[in-house]
Amino acid sequence: MRLKFIVIAPLLFLFIQCQQKPENKVIRDTSITPVNAVTKLYTDSLDMEKFISSQQLDDSAANRMRNFYNSRNFQFAWFSEKGLAEQTKVLYDLDKNFRSSNGDSSVTLKNLQTRIDHLLTIDTVIKKADTSLTLLEFNLTSHFFSFITDAYAGKVDPAKLQWYIPRKKIDAVAVLDSLVKNKGNDTNGNAPLNSYYVTLNKELSHWSAIAKKGSWPDLEFAALQKLKPGDSSAIISTLKTRLAAFGALAPTDSSGLYTLAVDTALRLAQQQFGQQVTGKLTASLVKSLNIPVRKRIEQILINLERMRWVPVMPEGRVILVNIPEYKLHIFEDRKEVLNMGIVVGKEAHQTVIFSNTLKNIVFSPYWNVPPSIVKAEILPAINRNKNYLAQHQMEIYGKSGGLPLIRQKPGSTNSLGRVKFLFPNSYNIYLHDTPAKSLFTEQKRAFSHGCIRLSQPKTLAEYLLENDPSWTKEKITKAMQQSKETWVQVKQPVPVFITYFTAWVDKNGLLNFRDDVYGHDSKMAALLFPQTPAAQKAVGADDSKINQ
Repeated sequence: MRLKFIVIAPLLFLFIQCQQKPENKVIRDTSITPVNAVTKLYTDSLDMEKFISSQQLDDSAANRMRNFYNSRNFQFAWFSEKGLAEQTKVLYDLDKNFRSSNGDSSVTLKNLQTRIDHLLTIDTVIKKADTSLTLLEFNLTSHFFSFITDAYAGKVDPAKLQWYIPRKKIDAVAVLDSLVKNKGNDTNGNAPLNSYYVTLNKELSHWSAIAKKGSWPDLEFAALQKLKPGDSSAIISTLKTRLAAFGALAPTDSSGLYTLAVDTALRLAQQQFGQQVTGKLTASLVKSLNIPVRKRIEQILINLERMRWVPVMPEGRVILVNIPEYKLHIFEDRKEVLNMGIVVGKEAHQTVIFSNTLKNIVFSPYWNVPPSIVKAEILPAINRNKNYLAQHQMEIYGKSGGLPLIRQKPGSTNSLGRVKFLFPNSYNIYLHDTPAKSLFTEQKRAFSHGCIRLSQPKTLAEYLLENDPSWTKEKITKAMQQSKETWVQVKQPVPVFITYFTAWVDKNGLLNFRDDVYGHDSKMAALLFPQTPAAQKAVGADDSKINQ
């Protein structure tokens, strides 16, 4: 019986944990002999080198192949005398599900799947490896290396998108060796995983199943807005089915009656799309519900690729900023303990995606105005109004590169508010308070020059310093009201990840979607799906069955 795709979870932990190290040459393990070998099927270095040459493998891929077979003295990995090994069946199911979801239909893959399909249907006793079986063995090994790189490190290099997050590396040889030794079983099944990836990956299957049923009709806002609880209409049945697809309503309720459960579902759906929660049908909600299944599958695939770059959530405290969500999350031992609304950079001054470590808190900070803002905004303002600096509590404290160095003094009107949080980076981006509190009432909050403004900065300061007895809540309040700058070093620096997810599953199990505020999804789509729409590739449907 074939293993379910859920096997991906324990293996995912194994793959992510194996971070790539420089590939050192592995010496052939001659301690493995016909007496103690797992299988009597074997190949040799000459056959392997012929394969490497025929496939034109690059140096890295060739060395992985050599190291793997040297470490097992050229025993077969995917076959035994009894036929397919258990790990082959595991790889087959994992790979087939991943490739079909991501639209990989290469000739090589189809040939491999055809051969394995055949072997799965027959009882095979293999007495000796022939040329054909040896070639299949090498092809499976080579394909495995490609599979785990694509599936767990990602196909796209973040640097191509100017994202300053190191692409996760996988030690493919160590992973394969462990897979073979454990026969596809991993004893670390309960180990912590990259939960964002795992939960969103489950949604991919759900949405692919929806797409196979064909396109869904557009909901008409004009017709829906006239309805109220107690009314009955066929369009209500369509609305309920749509809300159920997003997980906001139980799929068992598909009647045409407008019940109170619909209002509750509308509230959940508004949360899922980051809209104002009213429980009432709005034009923006209907627009979000009408986006074609194909587009939603593309969005899921794009975000799964990003999530492959993100490491497993470490122990301890972690700050995660999600730009399209306009929210900052704090995790402690992988559980969310706090979140707050944020303001991010406007499209012309985009907040950079990167990671670093928060080390300092600055109370009553100066705002050292970046040279770009001095040149583009401050100097023109001074030319129009000679009292501009004094009126805005600013001062010149030096000169650099032909420009004056300008800073704003601590106080209630300071652009950084009463506190800022620093994690060293070359992009001049940090977290900070703001005097413009009204911006947090907006649903879409891309207003800054790139830094991240916090809706609850004092709460974050108290949280970061709660284990420091020298900083009580009263002392923090006082430090935020003074006229001089005070620096505090965080005793336990906190990792900060600035991310860009437009699709994810939240802690309540609801699938969320957000708008592509910076156009990053479009750029990623051009790299992932250069020829055909992702949804068509994911489900094998033609455009006539998918709503355009």
